[in-house]
Parts: sequence; C-alpha cells; structure tokens
Amino acid sequence: MELSEALEFATTHTQSVIVTIKKNGRPQLSNVVHHVYDSGLIRISITATRAKYHNLVRDPWAALHVTQEDFFGYAVLEGTVELSEVAAAEDDAVVEELVQYYRDLRGEHENWERYRAAMVRERRVMVRFTPDHAYGMIRRS
Repeated sequence: MELSEALEFATTHTQSVIVTIKKNGRPQLSNVVHHVYDSGLIRISITATRAKYHNLVRDPWAALHVTQEDFFGYAVLEGTVELSEVAAAEDDAVVEELVQYYRDLRGEHENWERYRAAMVRERRVMVRFTPDHAYGMIRRS
C-alpha cells in the first residue's frame, strides 16, 4: 500500500488505534481520534497522564491502525512522533493548536471557554505524527 493511499483512507476514517511501545518492548494500544492534514501530518489529542504519552516521550514512534466500518479494510501508518508541551494556560500555544484540531474535526465548539479550561485541566498534549510507511488492504465497494 502506498503511503498516499493510506493517508487518503485515514482522512475519511478518523477513529483509529494508536500503537506505542511500552518499557518492556511490548505494544500498548489505545483508541484515538485523529485528523490528517494536507501535508500528511496527523494530529491526535492525548493527555499527559496516560501510558501512551509516557511511551511516546521515551520512544517517539507510533503506528496508527485505521479500520473501515465493515472491518474488512484497513490501513496501518507507521512513523515518528513529536509531542507538544502540556497545555498549561487557556491562552497558550498548545491550547490554540488543540482548538484548531477540534475545529478541523468537529467545527465550532458550543463553549470555547469551557473547552480551553478542560484542555488545561486534563493536561492535554498534541501528538504530531509523521507517517513514513504504510501497509494494509482497502476494500472498495
């Protein structure tokens, strides 16, 4: 599978499973929502209190498994990760990036003030995932 084909697939299927590597070398999997940008960069919002965050700090590599609704088609994207700082203030650059991520996925929020406060309270971090390899099988209807 070409990387461009996997990215196109991931653009229309935004629920996925991120795979990170635990200290013991085994995989750790988590359900996430992702957004693919025109540049091929994929952004994912996570919290700094979860295992996947600690795994990515230690080893900035991930795989993203994206599945078709019928479960018979899938794409796996592998690549490197850059983590933002932890959201620390409602008007910091991380929260601004999280606001843009939300808008790109869902549109306008009903209460941006509440959203911004939640990003800080939850210690949110933006994962910037740059895939460099893909494999899978996409079934076309």
